[in-house]
This record gives sequence, structure tokens and C-alpha cells, in this order.
Amino acid sequence: MKRIGILTSGGDAPGMNAAIRAAVRTALYHDMEIIGIERGYEGLIEGSFRGMDLASVGDILHRGGTVLKTARSERFMTEEGQLEAMNNLEKCGIEGIIVCGGDGSYRGAAELSRRGVPVIGIPGTIDNDMGYTDYTIGYDTAVNTVLDAISMLRDTTSSHERTTILEVMGRDCGDIALYAGLTGGADGILIPELPVDLDELAAKLEEGMARGKNHSLIIKAEGVDISVEELKRELDKRTNLDIRTVVLAYLQRGGSPTARDRMLATLTANKAVELLRNDEYGYAVGTVRGEVIKMPLEKAVAIKREADLYLIPMIDMLSR
Repeated sequence: MKRIGILTSGGDAPGMNAAIRAAVRTALYHDMEIIGIERGYEGLIEGSFRGMDLASVGDILHRGGTVLKTARSERFMTEEGQLEAMNNLEKCGIEGIIVCGGDGSYRGAAELSRRGVPVIGIPGTIDNDMGYTDYTIGYDTAVNTVLDAISMLRDTTSSHERTTILEVMGRDCGDIALYAGLTGGADGILIPELPVDLDELAAKLEEGMARGKNHSLIIKAEGVDISVEELKRELDKRTNLDIRTVVLAYLQRGGSPTARDRMLATLTANKAVELLRNDEYGYAVGTVRGEVIKMPLEKAVAIKREADLYLIPMIDMLSR
């Protein structure tokens, strides 16, 4: 393969630029052309292509977001959109593409693969919800962003002797809440993988206050089947605590990627280019126990991530 493309799709994640940089520079090292596809699958349909060179990826390693931009594309979900995308790839002479994104992006990549387009997927999503790989690009940075927020919230929560409910991202996977909550010393953690017991949570908060604690913190993943407002109302009914709510939202997507995310992005993007160079495709690239691995795309998409529920008893033990 001598001409390949790369796109970033779905929600942006810190480290996507590091992946773009590694892919471009690996391709150029092997005398391959690499084309940047802007705004994900939408740009693939519109033919928003631009050639990439060494200068185009200079000084982006440390930057959050994605220089190729990203978007969600309803048109790509249709057969007409997919055929238009394939037609544009053919017209531009792109022989294979690298897709950096999450579960939805991988499903699009798998569809292109089934239609005969050589594709490699690399995992870019802060939720860490892809089961075939230990970590996804952007997850570590998002957890550290939440930890920074916890530190700042703890100051004001302690000063005013309050309880704060902090909502973080994680629609189907509670890893951000779980790991940030454990390492940030949260008193309660609510994740989509477990049912919510409001009575137990309220009793734990009251017990802490009775022992002399003057503040508490609850971390809730957005995918939990209760809103922060409803959670506050229910706890108000069950306790006499002064409760406030904070929703971090898109703050978790931004910021300079951590060293771990930069390394993961670099390793997986480099591997993706090497696979295409050797005419190997239809794979998702990730890491398992520190080793870079490849797995058939359709198999990777089908693997559901299982939460590390063994941490829950530890959280209960340490937060008392």
C-alpha cells in the first residue's frame, strides 16, 4: 500500500493528535502518502481530504482535540452514504484508512471492511468502553481531569461542610467514575454496571457525618439511571445534609494528553500503519497487559467491557 488515509470520529479524546502525528510520520518514513480526512465519516462522504506532511503534524503531540476535526454522521449510517464514501476513497486513490474513534466509529469501520475497504481501527474514546483493549486513548487524561476537579471541589465542600455530587462521563461504562472515585477518595461511586441503593448511600453519608466528617463526595457516571437532580432530591429526603451538584461535561474531553495517552496513541497508530503497509487489514489495534495487539474488527466490536467490580468493596472500606 502506498497511499493511506486517517480520520478521527465520534467524540474527541486527548491523544488523538498524538495518534495522527505517529501515523503520518510512520507513513512518511516508509515513503507512503497519507491523506487526512476531515470531520470523520462526514468528511469521507464530502471528500474533505488534505495531504499530510511532516510540517502538518508539527507541534501537535501535546495538544488535546484533533487537528482533523471530528463529527457524527447520520448520512454514513445509510447505504447511500457508505457508497459515496467508498467512491471518494477510490477517486482519491486511497488504498486503506485508519479510523481513530470509539464503538460507533468501529462499527462504521467494520461496515467499510465488509464492503472491501482495507481498514484498521485504533481506540480513541475517553470512556474506556472497548472490551478488547485494556485502555483507550484519552481515558487516562479524562481520569486525571476528574481528579483535578475533585481536589478543587474538596476545598470548597470542606469549607462549607457540604456533600457534593459530581457527575462524570461514562454512558455505558463506569471506568472514569470508578477509577477517579477510588483514587480521589470519594465516599460513594455510582456506575451503570451496578444498581443504585439510595437508602444504603444515604445511611453511609449520615454515618460519616455522625463520626465527625464535615464533608463528603459522591461520583456518578452519566449513564446511571438517575439524574444528578433526582439523586439530590432523593438524598435530601433521606438526610439532613447540605447537598450541591456539579456536572463536568465536556471539560473531561479537553486538555493536554498524559504521557500514558500519548504513548498509547503513538504505539497503536504506528502499528496501524505497519499493518496497512504489509497489506494486513480488517483489524482493531489495542494493548493487552502492555503488549500491542491486533484483533479482527468485528470480533473487537462484539466484546463488551466488564467493569472492575472487585474494586467496589475496597471503595467501601477506604471511604469510611
